[in-house]
Amino acid sequence: MTEPHEASRQAYRITADTPVGFRLIGVKKKAAIQLMGSRLWGRFNPNHWDPVYAAQTGLKAPIQTGEMSSAYIAEMCVNYFGADFFRGARFACKYVASTYANEVITTHGVVIAKTPKADGYRFEVEVWAENQDGEKKSVGTVEVDVGTSRPTLALEPFKEVAP
Repeated sequence: MTEPHEASRQAYRITADTPVGFRLIGVKKKAAIQLMGSRLWGRFNPNHWDPVYAAQTGLKAPIQTGEMSSAYIAEMCVNYFGADFFRGARFACKYVASTYANEVITTHGVVIAKTPKADGYRFEVEVWAENQDGEKKSVGTVEVDVGTSRPTLALEPFKEVAP
């Protein structure tokens, strides 16, 4: 049985029928200082979690690591491409402005190219993350194969070899 959220997620799945110009519905995240200070996201650098230190270095607030915006963009892509996002995809991203603590970041994407490849397509998607004021923080592109045949790995039976 398919759960309701799974059925609605499938309605947004990128397939061979998806046209150029298709817009991805992004994810929305708050740059929570509690996460910014975790060991996974920059605990080694107080600019990412200490307001006093960040102010002493000229920042108006602690800044989120760039990897966090990339993770938000990747989450959006997984929502649309599923497992295909993990098979030979290309993800190129640049951080163009600092994301400050408590900003609300929303990801966006639009299909900009669709190239036939084998029995499927290679989709190119322009992606970006912006804050609540519409200021871009990260920009990039993602390329993912959809509907293409993937060769399976042929395993040879185990054979003992004499020393």
